Amino acid sequence: MARPAASNVWLDGRLIASDAAHISVYDRGFQLGDGVFEALRARRGVAIELAGHMARLHGSLTALAFELPFDDDTMAAGIAELLAAERLDGAASPDGVEPPGDAVVRITVSRGFDATRAVLPQAGLRATVAIQAWPYAPPAARALEQGERFITSCVHRDADSPISGIKTTSRAELVYARIEAERAGADDAIFLTTDGRITEATTANILLIRGDTCATPRLGTGLLAGTTRAWLVEHGDAVGLAMVQRDLRLEDVFAADEMAVCASIGGVIPIASVDGRSIGNGKPGPRTIAMRAARERWIDEVSIEGARARLARR
Repeated sequence: MARPAASNVWLDGRLIASDAAHISVYDRGFQLGDGVFEALRARRGVAIELAGHMARLHGSLTALAFELPFDDDTMAAGIAELLAAERLDGAASPDGVEPPGDAVVRITVSRGFDATRAVLPQAGLRATVAIQAWPYAPPAARALEQGERFITSCVHRDADSPISGIKTTSRAELVYARIEAERAGADDAIFLTTDGRITEATTANILLIRGDTCATPRLGTGLLAGTTRAWLVEHGDAVGLAMVQRDLRLEDVFAADEMAVCASIGGVIPIASVDGRSIGNGKPGPRTIAMRAARERWIDEVSIEGARARLARR
């Protein structure tokens, strides 16, 4: 069995060894998938868009009617403590710039220990909170140079479901869709709504580029409101694109010049084909490449600014 990619985890307010015993089998996250999570990039010890991720985490918790037992400052301090313990905070850099210490951070919040194992949550449970961090691995060169191959999943989303916009730890439909993709020789899958509208990929939002317009499915159609998606909606003009949010269908996919997905960890990744049909000329397009570069450049700038501010406070 492979060893964990990190030496420590932050669990309920303190660092513990990553290979130690962590939570009870009676925890509702283990028994029922009753929990929520966020995953984000960190560079130079700076958690990128942490405020946005925490806001979405609180929204997910509110929807499932339980609370985070720590305030946001404590969570930020826990992330910083863990990154330092894993030597992923860029501390080896004398000026806060190089090496950057790229990392992935995951915050997981379960409703907590419940010996009754009942589906209906018991009153008075205390949430279990875990933070993990591990070295960031960029997308494979093949994905960026050739584009990924997608299929449409046979799993359809109910756009009106109150669960669709919550980032829960219940990931069964995503696992099923990835297995579908693997069996088809593809990299990932797209979910459609029950009436045929495009929602998202398993872990990323969808972008369709035609001319100078980049369209992404609108919120409320069974997708998660991604932080990178939100950034692109605000910054598309940086690469000469007019960003629009609207209902999209498969015919829009095959009419696009370029297609991409975007997420906090992977960034902007080109899509070469869907269901065996090429998108545009079947190669990563210039707009997609420009969007990815703009996003990565912004992450670098934010992390340098944050790291230098941290050094100035010492």
